[in-house]
Amino acid sequence: MAIGLLGNKIGMTQIFDESGNIIPVTILKVGPCVITQVKTIEKDGYNAIQVGYGNVPSKALTQPEFGHLQKSNIQPLKYLKEFRINENNEFEIGQILNVDAFSEGQLVNVRGKTIGKGFSGLQKRYNFARGPMTHGSKNHRAPGSIGMGTTPGRVLPGKKMAGQSGNKVATIQKLKVIQINSEENILVIKGSVPGKPGNLLSIVPSE
Repeated sequence: MAIGLLGNKIGMTQIFDESGNIIPVTILKVGPCVITQVKTIEKDGYNAIQVGYGNVPSKALTQPEFGHLQKSNIQPLKYLKEFRINENNEFEIGQILNVDAFSEGQLVNVRGKTIGKGFSGLQKRYNFARGPMTHGSKNHRAPGSIGMGTTPGRVLPGKKMAGQSGNKVATIQKLKVIQINSEENILVIKGSVPGKPGNLLSIVPSE
């Protein structure tokens, strides 16, 4: 896995390209991130780096979290995430990573939690068709039969039923980087990303 960064979703808008076509884009506030740990094959069994994002007061962290960062003389950070890499020769603890790690036209994968929609029925959750609304029908938004009465005589695992919708980790792959603003740490990418404004996201170059 390539090195990635953490950031927050600001919101969506649209821009125009050279031909006048409208491009829907999402604006992300990415980094700066700090390398808080470097893992090696010799010591940990694999190569990886851990990055931190979001300055917070020390009282906002648990003692183990604060001690982990204090050991490397790094300011308290709210979020930590590990990225596996092939070689760690070019990384060191305390190194700052920002949007300059990306380039315009590059494809990235964006990972984050989707918007939670609570307990939802089948029409909202899985786009089921509803039942008849007239002629005495009492099956408007009901699921219908969920299993067979004979063998195996049970509800099979994985059956689509009503339940929690959203609030799950999702990854949108191969989104194109449209613009980069290094001064404001802003990344403008084509398309939409999971979650609502302010959502924490992980941005990784596509392989």
